[in-house]
Amino acid sequence: MTQKPEDIKVIIATDCGSTTTKAILIQYDEEKGEYRQTYRGEAPTTVESPFEDVTKGVLNSISELSELSGRELLDENNMILKKSSPSEGADIYISTSSAGGGLQMMVAGVVRSMTAESAERAALGAGAIVMDVIASNDHRLPHEQIERIRQLRPDMILLSGGIDGGTKSHVVDLAELISAADPKPRLGIGFKLPVIYAGNRDAREEVSGTLEEKVDLVIVDNLRPVLEKENLGPARDKIHDMFMEHVMQQAPGYKKLMEWTDSPIMPTPGAVGAIIERVAQLYDLQVVGVDIGGATTDVFSVFVDPEDEKPVFNRTVSANLGMSYSISNILAEATLPNISRWVPFPIDERELRNQIKNKMIRPTTIPQTLHSLAVEQAIAREALRLAFVQHKSFATTLKGVQKQRTIADAFVQTGTEGTIVNMMNLDLLVGSGGVLSHAPRRNQSAMMMIDAFRPEGITRLAVDSIFMMPHLGVLSEVHPKAATEVFLKDCLVYIGTCIAPVGQIKESKDVMKYSIDLPQGRQEGMLRQGEMLLFPLGVGEKASAVFEPTGKADVGAGKGTRVETVVHGGVVGLILDGRGRPLMTVPDDKDARIQQMLSWLENLKVYNMDELKALGRA
Repeated sequence: MTQKPEDIKVIIATDCGSTTTKAILIQYDEEKGEYRQTYRGEAPTTVESPFEDVTKGVLNSISELSELSGRELLDENNMILKKSSPSEGADIYISTSSAGGGLQMMVAGVVRSMTAESAERAALGAGAIVMDVIASNDHRLPHEQIERIRQLRPDMILLSGGIDGGTKSHVVDLAELISAADPKPRLGIGFKLPVIYAGNRDAREEVSGTLEEKVDLVIVDNLRPVLEKENLGPARDKIHDMFMEHVMQQAPGYKKLMEWTDSPIMPTPGAVGAIIERVAQLYDLQVVGVDIGGATTDVFSVFVDPEDEKPVFNRTVSANLGMSYSISNILAEATLPNISRWVPFPIDERELRNQIKNKMIRPTTIPQTLHSLAVEQAIAREALRLAFVQHKSFATTLKGVQKQRTIADAFVQTGTEGTIVNMMNLDLLVGSGGVLSHAPRRNQSAMMMIDAFRPEGITRLAVDSIFMMPHLGVLSEVHPKAATEVFLKDCLVYIGTCIAPVGQIKESKDVMKYSIDLPQGRQEGMLRQGEMLLFPLGVGEKASAVFEPTGKADVGAGKGTRVETVVHGGVVGLILDGRGRPLMTVPDDKDARIQQMLSWLENLKVYNMDELKALGRA
């Protein structure tokens, strides 16, 4: 792209999803001196028969943009118009894509918890779905690993292993395994499968000799040149290049689409990660973002690594947790009791199973009644919770590095040991995906996110208004200023702020004294154990607040330590969560559980309570 960022005033961006292609128009407001998202259009994605040309869906979505905005964006030949006057065309056109299943990869490494995990991190960061991880110590026999590679037919393989100057034999054995499998790519019969080697540099010659005849081999710098350092950038960049060169070229119509775009097409999840990472760096924030879809749930985070005090970006894909195609997997992993604890009325186990199975076989349906909506949002809580548990176990300090340990380390609980996800340090929690972005009330989105992620201390909550994070991610590579301005002003809908003291408080005891200077007057009181409170504080409004946790409760400054701060409002307001962290246990008695749920939902104005209580009496 030859244009200077300051010359770009009108931008068309599309995201080609598996079912829908979404287009947005971004324009520069000369009077206010800022970029804003102005119009949105969408159309069915057209990668499958009878069309088999992704550009048709793209043009249909841009045509809707043109009709809504009154701006000519397509010429008489149905091609995207370059800007020729103030009312015609666009300066640039950019796109992301997850159509056709997105980028599907396998990774291989010598040690599962070290080089293989680093390879998985690089692939996930580039926007891939990791189908499987092959490692020398994964307890599978060679013939089983070979059969697995043949069976999965990934788009690409990332091979890593060994530190520079270390043992070569193990990574060469992995290369021989791939050679024996003679893998074929998912798309493009007759093409060689792309394999990226990012391991011990001393083994490059032997790996090349083993693989170059059978695959399209590319060599980049080692992912783990020394045990204490991860170098993911070169592998991540090469994955993106190979995705463009091999995978996108084979999908119907993408070659034509690539000629239209003014910057390389990005995988949708990689683009979402790019905008979250950029905003976190720009505003010095620690962020968690989630995108819950029909088949998968992606979690993104930027947290400061406590060891080197640098922000680290992580992404995980829960490929079996989604709200339509994968909804039965949520039932299998979460179990019925964990789902039903969030349902605020009596529900028969068989009825709950039937609703879940119906959603799986009719994945495009949306809830038509309050009953089915409440059940779906209960399932979403568990999908989000499980995806975040997986993310925390993956977002860790480097494994394999020797550390000095003290007697205190002996008392650290296992499971999330080594994770860099510290919820007390979290500044912003962003939700995206249909169940969060399109909930009938933003209060419902807030409740789902708090129940699933359990933020600690003081955390701002937001949702992606119309799922434009992918568009802004690819835009951030071309025009960072425009991308960040639109992200903060149009993409994010600020829900409000959650204040959640940490600590297990005895039943019916005081948790925290509060004093909040709201626009309508000061609110003072005591938050009790198990209580949730909501105070109105609108979008763009701020309030001075003092929080004084009792006893062993901690709201960010230490146990029992008073905090004076300024809190931000949103469409829901300020939420005080006195349920403790870890979250208080739900009563075993069904009636007591429902009453507890109803009190939280009523205080936070989550549903129409008359209708909800009527469901309990029905």
